Amino acid sequence: MAQDALQALLVTHLPDVRWLCGFTGSNAALAVLPNRAVLFTDGRYTVQAREETRGARVSIAKQSALKEACALLSEHTRHAWIDPQHTSVAELDLMRSAVPAKIRRGFFLPLKSPLIAILRMVKDAAELALMERAAKLGCSLFEEIVQRMHSGMTEIAVAAELEFLARGMGAEGMSFETIVASGARSALPHGRATLARLPRKGFVTLDFGVILNGYCSDMTRTVHMGRASREERAAYDAVLEAQQAAVDAVRPGVACSDVDEAARSVLRKAGLARHFAHSTGHGVGLEIHEQPRIAARQEARLAAGMVITIEPGVYLPGRFGIRIEDMVAVTPNGGRVLTKIAKDWIEIEAGVSPARAKR
Repeated sequence: MAQDALQALLVTHLPDVRWLCGFTGSNAALAVLPNRAVLFTDGRYTVQAREETRGARVSIAKQSALKEACALLSEHTRHAWIDPQHTSVAELDLMRSAVPAKIRRGFFLPLKSPLIAILRMVKDAAELALMERAAKLGCSLFEEIVQRMHSGMTEIAVAAELEFLARGMGAEGMSFETIVASGARSALPHGRATLARLPRKGFVTLDFGVILNGYCSDMTRTVHMGRASREERAAYDAVLEAQQAAVDAVRPGVACSDVDEAARSVLRKAGLARHFAHSTGHGVGLEIHEQPRIAARQEARLAAGMVITIEPGVYLPGRFGIRIEDMVAVTPNGGRVLTKIAKDWIEIEAGVSPARAKR
């Protein structure tokens, strides 16, 4: 704040609040001034806020936590900066109503670029340890679910089984809605689980993650039910090669666009680049999608401590799709894969329950 000449900062995005002071409740506004910080929340969190919060005084609001935070700021400064990416029009109207009319105009100023999101990109050792545990739990889930899958099982049943196992293994919840897309539906990059049944022959894409101690994991593996065609196997090998090329490109100082191009160039040589319709990856942390974005024309550069996903895919509408994804921590010397489970070809025998997976 001092470097950017910010007199005061109002933080309302809950993951930012948690990262700054540790509070995990669902209602919070953090007012940050040069010499102090005050967390405002409501009476539901009286005990929790005092137990969790570090580096800020806790104030239990009598009415609106957000309005009381704004009122405090207006008593001590002429301007307060906000993150426009996380402030709705309705919230801004409410915030302004808490500021005296004589200074209301121009009191809230938008940050030119996200301040806390940029800081959150680089994880410290404790954060990296938590994320590695979450990634390890995700790998254990995959090893278990692939042994339970069989043709005729619905996608929803697979997702339900996986999520039940996650809770049993200690996950606080899932990082996002579990993706299970089978057969022709595997060509949908974000194919939500449906009542469609796993085919006797065809791909199944599993994209899922867990939350552990607030931090997210994210991984994707694509397996094949029954015997694959030569084309399907060749496409899988191309995606695997592209994914590994991007992982190998990860190191401090490299532009995000260069990592994206490492994957895309492999698929281009295989004649499949036109079927790769999304970015190669994204940051992960307290949120499943964080900065930086691993995509074309993204000139932000990787730094040690960042955790990103590498997830190229190919999608042939009406036929099949394949995606392979790992979480990768940027280290001083390169990239370290956190989702340490094999990406080898997996073929599940048709008509077998529980399934037998062949690598």
